Amino acid sequence: MSEIITPVPALSTPPVKNERLLVRQAKDLVASPEAVVGLAVLLVLAFLALFAPLIAPQNPYDLMQLDIMDNMLPPGTMLGSGITAWLGTDDQGRDMLSAIMYGMRVSLGVGIASVAIASVIGALIGVLSAYIGGRFDALVMRIVDLQLSFPSILIALVLLTVFGRGLDKVILSLVFVQWAYYARTVRGSALVEKNKDYIAAARCLEISQWRILVRHMLPNCIPPLIVVSTVQVAHAITLESTLSFLGVGVPVTQPSLGMLIATGYDFLLSGNYWVSTYPGVALVLIVVAINLVGDRLRAILNPRFVQ
Repeated sequence: MSEIITPVPALSTPPVKNERLLVRQAKDLVASPEAVVGLAVLLVLAFLALFAPLIAPQNPYDLMQLDIMDNMLPPGTMLGSGITAWLGTDDQGRDMLSAIMYGMRVSLGVGIASVAIASVIGALIGVLSAYIGGRFDALVMRIVDLQLSFPSILIALVLLTVFGRGLDKVILSLVFVQWAYYARTVRGSALVEKNKDYIAAARCLEISQWRILVRHMLPNCIPPLIVVSTVQVAHAITLESTLSFLGVGVPVTQPSLGMLIATGYDFLLSGNYWVSTYPGVALVLIVVAINLVGDRLRAILNPRFVQ
């Protein structure tokens, strides 16, 4: 008598269904005028930041290209080198448009890098905490609660005081500040996924615990993780700009938007408004654009927020 083999249902969503879901979510994203405007602004600013060395009129941190006689010139003035400073110059004769492009490179780079690292660490800790449960879960959540009880800026200031200034030190500090948000978010989603049938089926098939976590449970926790990551990029950029404004962030050789704002702060009330105002406008545009896209993603990926 031949043995009857019962086929095991697939544990993951078929590729065709995933493609249809992505197409529908993309259509939902572009259906919002605010999200489209935010995405367009974000793409333009990211393009300017990424290709700043190619399209910026001047390398503002190359001393050979600077002339101290061009300092504090108003917007639209022709510099001695022949370029037009459409946004004026600062106290060192740097073209503000070029300085903002280079500053956005640092701000966006720090924000994206810190969020990418923190989301990976926080997601792994969160899914492990939910899967193991018990005392380990309680310990992890108490650590998360303890960290979230302190202001982010205070923790970052303490860490940078210990580590010192530097681009890598800023990223490390922001990772330490942000991982708890991802750990709590992923843990909540993983607790729901843990009791579903596909996890029970994977255990019955004697699939390794690590594969269950990484291949089956963690991918289903990604939608809320994307929403939190999008919002946290704006938070990380704002926090980095605040640290740089206070003088404990990135070094002078790698200035961000926050440092450019701090540079022009002393001239803000003396009539030379452009030194601090235009970097501030660029920072506001980045943060608002990211938040517009993030709010729409939250509505798309979490049906409870759909109005």
